[in-house]
Amino acid sequence: MDVAILGCGYVGLELGRQLSDRGHDVIGVRRSEDGIEAIENAGFAAVQTDITDQEGLEAVPDVDAIVFAASSGGRGAEAAREVYIEGLQTAIEQFGERDQPPARLVYTSSTGVLGDHDGGWVDEETPIGPTTEKTEVLAEAERIARELPPEYGYEGTVARFAGLYGPGRYRLERYLEGPVVEGYLNMVHRDDAAGAIRYLLEEDLARGAVVQIVDDEPADKWVFADWLADAAGVEHPPKRTKADRLADDDLSAAARRRLVTSKRCANEKLRELGYEFAYPTYREGYRDAIDAYVADAA
Repeated sequence: MDVAILGCGYVGLELGRQLSDRGHDVIGVRRSEDGIEAIENAGFAAVQTDITDQEGLEAVPDVDAIVFAASSGGRGAEAAREVYIEGLQTAIEQFGERDQPPARLVYTSSTGVLGDHDGGWVDEETPIGPTTEKTEVLAEAERIARELPPEYGYEGTVARFAGLYGPGRYRLERYLEGPVVEGYLNMVHRDDAAGAIRYLLEEDLARGAVVQIVDDEPADKWVFADWLADAAGVEHPPKRTKADRLADDDLSAAARRRLVTSKRCANEKLRELGYEFAYPTYREGYRDAIDAYVADAA
């Protein structure tokens, strides 16, 4: 396949590596010089342009598939709208109007669009319930990703990521030092986030569908933190209940929303499609980080 990865960042770089290693031709698209250097260092071709710029996207050659993996960089709802709605629409239309449009789009979303379910299980059939302006934007982008490509003769897939972790994003100290507030963590290792998209592309699966990309075991934060501490050979971190934390005067509105939003994300659909995880739970996924932590402490 020829694949263009628009917004080729944390997951996109790994996806490009995996695809390239398996003989596919990959083009990563970023707007910054540092981003272009990262793509080239990962071993595949790069195009420097802003993905919201229709003329700039003309520099990206025709491909069989486009992966829209852009990030708004942690900024607010307006920045998210510019990237996830305006940028996504621009990309779908720009590639769709070509003489040789792609066969499919994969848009990377977030399980955040599902909102709060009081710790209950959620899957692809669960009605979305965004609780913030940003997740409302992501929900609208999911609709666009599925409904707009068919107007140009191709199909869109929504790959809904849980919380990403992996090299550079283990955040061990947060859990080893605490205090750790109760709740659930829905996670997926970067390599599996990329691997799942690669698998869906290579096996030509989930066209027009939503697939949750999350590992086998939503983690109880207290259990997770104690496991990390045991593995690292340190004392268990201090714990706090949600009620204790919610009583703090310094808690921002955004932090308060995160605390009261609780769910457990299921991955049965991805498993039924046949994807095999490199890191099925945090126990496998955090092993390298724990080994490095112990080595540094020695």
